[in-house]
Parts: sequence; C-alpha cells; structure tokens
Amino acid sequence: MKRALITGITGQDGSYLADLLLHKGYEVHGVVRRCSTFNTRRLDHIYRDPHDAGRRLFLHYGDVSDASRLVTLLAKVRPDEVYNLAAQSHVRVSFDEPENTGDITGMGTTRLLEAILMSRPETRYYQASSSEMFGATPPPQDESTPFHPRSPYGAAKVYSYWMTRNYREAHGMFTVNGILFNHESPRRGETFVTRKIARAAARIARGLENRVYLGNLDAIRDWGYAPEYVEGMWRMLQLDEPDDYVLATGVATTVREFAEHCFGHVALDWRDHVAHDSAYLRPSEVDALVGDSGKAEAAFGWTAQTRAGDLARIMVEAELKHLETAKAPLAAVPEQMGR
Repeated sequence: MKRALITGITGQDGSYLADLLLHKGYEVHGVVRRCSTFNTRRLDHIYRDPHDAGRRLFLHYGDVSDASRLVTLLAKVRPDEVYNLAAQSHVRVSFDEPENTGDITGMGTTRLLEAILMSRPETRYYQASSSEMFGATPPPQDESTPFHPRSPYGAAKVYSYWMTRNYREAHGMFTVNGILFNHESPRRGETFVTRKIARAAARIARGLENRVYLGNLDAIRDWGYAPEYVEGMWRMLQLDEPDDYVLATGVATTVREFAEHCFGHVALDWRDHVAHDSAYLRPSEVDALVGDSGKAEAAFGWTAQTRAGDLARIMVEAELKHLETAKAPLAAVPEQMGR
C-alpha cells in the first residue's frame, strides 16, 4: 500500500486529492493546522474515527512554518509521495500580508523539501505552483514562458518553484512543479471570486440577497474543474522522470462572462445584481492568464474536460442544493490525532 502525505489537506485541492488517493488504495496522511475551531469540513465525508479498524486516512497537527515538526512527521509517516498544497493562497490578501505569504507560501516549501532530504530523500515530491507566477507575461503561457509575478503570492510561488527545481538538480530528488491554472469547484472558499459569484447567484435566485460586489470584471482567467486537476497532480508523480508541467483548459473567460454563466443558470441578468467595489481590485493587476497544457497531454495524457460554462453550472447547482438542505454538523476531530 502506497503512503502519501498532503499538506493543505483541508483545502479544496487537498480534499479532492485525498478522495482520489483513497480511491486508488493509498494510505493518506494529512497535515492540519491547530485552530480553535475545526477546519476539516471538506473531509467530513471521508473522515473515520481513529478507533475504526481499517481506516486509511490519518490527520496530524502541524504547519509548514514549523521545520522541526515537519522533520518529525516525515520520519514518522515515511511517505512514498508528498504533495505540498499548503499556502496562504488568496492573491488579494497577499498584498495585505506579504510577509506571512512569503513565509508560508515560499519558505514553507524549503522547510518541507529539507525535511524530506533529511528524513526520506527517496520520497517523490509535488509542489503546487501557480499560473500567478506568469503575472504580466502575455498568454498563452506554458512551461517555457518567463515569470513576471504581480503579487506577493505570485512572487512566493516563483521562489518555491525554483527551490523545487534546485532540490531536484542539486540532490537528485524526484521533485515536480505542477503549474496549475485556475481550477474551481463547490469546495472553493467563499471569498474566491468564482465561489462568491456562484453563491450570490443562488442566494439572489432564492430571494435571500439582491446584490454582489466584485472588482475587475475584465480580468481573463483559464478556469477548470478541480477534481480533474488533482488527477494531473497524481499522474506527475507516477512518471519515470521528474519534470514540470502546466495544467490548463486553454480557454479564456472573463470574470464578467463567468458571472453571466452563473446568473444565466438561474434565469437572471447578472447586470441587475453585480456592482463594482474598488476594494476588491489588486494594487497590480494580472490581466490575462491562459495556459497551454500540451506538454502534460503528451507526457501522461492529461487534458481538461470541463469548461467555464459547465463549471459555473456545477457550482451554482451545488449552492442551490446547499440552500435546500439542512447544513450537516461538522465531524468531531479528537485531540489525539496530532500525537
């Protein structure tokens, strides 16, 4: 049985990746930050009580800001694969918290890579790189496109990208960068623009709200469906040789068009319900991110199947369903899980 360790397991991608790896027969270990409230909602459907025999999902308290804890976890878990999905991942917030973003999104990668080198250098490592690294460089963007990040988040991801490559080249480790363009789902956080729009469309359609405030409606993004992208992450670590790969749909969609898709699904005109708020604008904007994933398709047969219109439908339908059903109670996670 293969064993995987996922940082950021409680996030959108981490939860879908845990689903995938459990389905493939893995023993899955996840790193969870200690909080005063449980933040494991996205894992409720796969969580099992620690006393249940045969469980294959194990959660451990830890943080990529704590190097000694990472060394301890690597020595204890001894994973075959590590997926580093932990980050301060909100681009707009990174302008308000640049130091924290650099520490977690950037230096956290170095701490984890060094822990692997010290404890289990044969472990295969996946680094969650980002299309935000390209920033101001015009699309289409692929693995050879120069980086020009336009946010503290993008800059931290560029640092992590090069550290991942450095450990591969200097120490012979199996490390890969997955340069993933925007990928969304009903599990996306509510402050991210796609979820914010989908949620607003559903609530407005049900008479619970009347307006949603957005920033730059002209921003162009390449939006795909998150479950497809975690499949690509896994495939990268199954290759004979490590390399870096872009995952993207190759289709350009503006924020305005995504809003039109979402509101259109509930028979509303987005123009009647979307208002502008400059507070949501970035100090330095990224105008267009559209990826070319031809290298990934050639290497391991990955192509995106879901486009922005279908993604909008999926997300709005999930919001409507959520409004129609009582919210399930959060699963209790015992204190012992991190020991």
